[in-house]
Amino acid sequence: MKILGIETSCDETGIAIYDSEQGIIADALFSQVKLHAEYGGVVPELASRDHVRKTIPLIKKVMADSGCTPADIDAIAYTKGPGLIGALFVGVGIGRSLAYAWDVPAIGVHHMEGHLLAPMLEDDKPEFPFVALLVSGGHSMLVDVQDLGQYTILGESIDDAAGEAFDKTAKIMGLGYPGGPALAKLAEKGRPGIYKLPRPMTDRPGLDFSFSGLKTAVANLYRDSDKSQQDLADIAHAFQEAVVDTIYIKCRRALEQTGYRALVVSGGVSANISLREKLSHLLESKGGKAYYPRLKFCTDNGAMIAYAGYCRYQAILKQQGQFEESVIRAQPRWPIADLG
Repeated sequence: MKILGIETSCDETGIAIYDSEQGIIADALFSQVKLHAEYGGVVPELASRDHVRKTIPLIKKVMADSGCTPADIDAIAYTKGPGLIGALFVGVGIGRSLAYAWDVPAIGVHHMEGHLLAPMLEDDKPEFPFVALLVSGGHSMLVDVQDLGQYTILGESIDDAAGEAFDKTAKIMGLGYPGGPALAKLAEKGRPGIYKLPRPMTDRPGLDFSFSGLKTAVANLYRDSDKSQQDLADIAHAFQEAVVDTIYIKCRRALEQTGYRALVVSGGVSANISLREKLSHLLESKGGKAYYPRLKFCTDNGAMIAYAGYCRYQAILKQQGQFEESVIRAQPRWPIADLG
């Protein structure tokens, strides 16, 4: 079975084909970083227009790279949300139109479920149940994953997500856009212990996240600093350390609360080396293991949507007992709790 995945939720156009026997057989990604850099952030209208320009050419490329024809595709999966509404409309419109033209099912996928399942694309896959940490530009979320489609949110962002805090802090420090990777790189040159920043909401019970106050604390440090390269590196180090420590504490609590020994870490921030090292050490100390997607599948991509679409399609077929085209096309509610 082959599923074509389409991801257009924000500023990256991702297309991929998942084969149930071979895994991802082709994928392509176009990033709009250069387009939005001069504005210091994503401009929704520009993002939507660029998806219009890039989605169909990327689909043609992936089809050619995989050697597939429309007759080989069994279903088309697209990101249904959350995301920028105009950008989502592009993927939804193209995905459903192609599905109608090719006479195959169209399957809407929740963006965060795509991230949650991304580590399943690796050879070393986690087994259910596990705790999932989803950390990206728009979300910070801890989820109790009991099985495929059985999700319980344990904690989430109440203001700025971790990735958003990275980008906004980088902007305050004049590091450009996208700022998260630049700030993490600068932090490598920082000296530990020079500055001490708070670990938000770790002095109270619960698993929710809040990073807006941390961002303000950094703004005050930056304002009073001498703006030297070393001082900026020290501030970046202190900020990253505070974010990583906060996430570490929350993950430790989630693991203790659930009793699980497996942690899935996904989303753009999961590429952060410092975070990976600390969480891997946490799981090793508990006799468990942390699982991550490969770096290119940490950010938004079509591969995770194609795989999540495959899982949804399989669940629908199992639910119906057999393929019923009219039922599939009607998009019945799959037995899954939405992640927000």
